[in-house]
Amino acid sequence: MIGPGKAELLERIDRCGSIAAAGREMGMSYKRAWQLIGTLNAMFRDPLVDSTRGGPGGGGAVLTDAGRHVLSLYRAFETEADKAGATQLAQLRALLRDIPDKT
Repeated sequence: MIGPGKAELLERIDRCGSIAAAGREMGMSYKRAWQLIGTLNAMFRDPLVDSTRGGPGGGGAVLTDAGRHVLSLYRAFETEADKAGATQLAQLRALLRDIPDKT
């Protein structure tokens, strides 16, 4: 339903005030950014992003209260998952080969 990419897109929309600008910052096409927001808005009970069409005054986009809440819950989930898996990740890293830098 939401993952790192969609969460980042929401954060950038919140900062930029624009779906297009947020997508550009991520190297994402305008169409793809809009598709992701359309999917998110359709998936949740309440829309996560409210947008206005461009025109003489320009358009824009803002996170709704629901968008801020979903983003906050997702980031809290990420933090808890990182904590819960820290021991196992450290053990996996210890099993990796040393790979020399190619600089």
